[in-house]
Amino acid sequence: MELRQLRYFVAVAEELNFGRAAQRLRIAGPSLSQQIKALERDLKVTLFDRDRRSVALTSAGAALLPDARALLSAADELRRRAGGLGTSQPVRIGYVNWCPTDWAQRAAGVAQLRVDTWVMPSHAQAARVAEGSLDLAICWVQNSDLDALSLSARLVGVDRLYALAVGSDESPVEARDTVVLVDADAASWSSWNRYGEDFAAACGARVMRTDDGGVTGPTFFEHVRGLGRPVLNNPKGQNEPLPRDLVRRAVVNPSPMWTWSLVWRRNEDNASVQALVDEFTRGVGGFGLGDTSVWLPADDPYQSRDERRG
Repeated sequence: MELRQLRYFVAVAEELNFGRAAQRLRIAGPSLSQQIKALERDLKVTLFDRDRRSVALTSAGAALLPDARALLSAADELRRRAGGLGTSQPVRIGYVNWCPTDWAQRAAGVAQLRVDTWVMPSHAQAARVAEGSLDLAICWVQNSDLDALSLSARLVGVDRLYALAVGSDESPVEARDTVVLVDADAASWSSWNRYGEDFAAACGARVMRTDDGGVTGPTFFEHVRGLGRPVLNNPKGQNEPLPRDLVRRAVVNPSPMWTWSLVWRRNEDNASVQALVDEFTRGVGGFGLGDTSVWLPADDPYQSRDERRG
């Protein structure tokens, strides 16, 4: 029994027509028929009931089909991993702020990985993947970005955004009662500005524009103090230590979520890149994005969990 014979079996089982299966496999019809007969002899079962007009799986064929697909899937995975180990060039990956803490360990044995130290905004990292200076990036993207740059994406992480406020009241705050700071420096804050303006328009929050770089950091804290209202926190500041006079407050009705995507080129033909995509997204859950209390931009790739895999 050979892997190619299993591929032939699966193709015929899916097409239920030897002619179409042969065309799909790009082999001659008589050769396909001979290989199926050879597989049946090796397995000592009849896989198909066939006559001049129809082809149907036997009960034995139907029972063996899931196992054949699983074997082929395992073989394909082995081939991808081997391709990754054999490549002479490392896969280049960049990020913005969030990244897995164990990606070096997970990449070991799959492909060589080089983490790019040039940390740039999401839109810049996505563009670097599109132009080829990076192979992968973890960044915030929308469907329009994926289409414009011919990228594919899978979800790898989520930040639930909160609001910062003066005082000691840590109770939840309504989305409509928050302020969103957007920055005049679109070269640095393009993604955040788009997100914040969409959030404010959808939820009735107030937008405040600044040109002092005060979207994060100490200047942001000064804005929070001066406004006297809860201000939506930028994901870049999710884990920054807070001054003693400020508190985090959950945002509700709805709760804003910021998604992190692993992106790569849609026409990518490097097996190592695809192997790492599969490894880094293995076991990734939905992070509760399907909950009706959650807010995502209308153009977010995970708005309906319809991931743009390419």
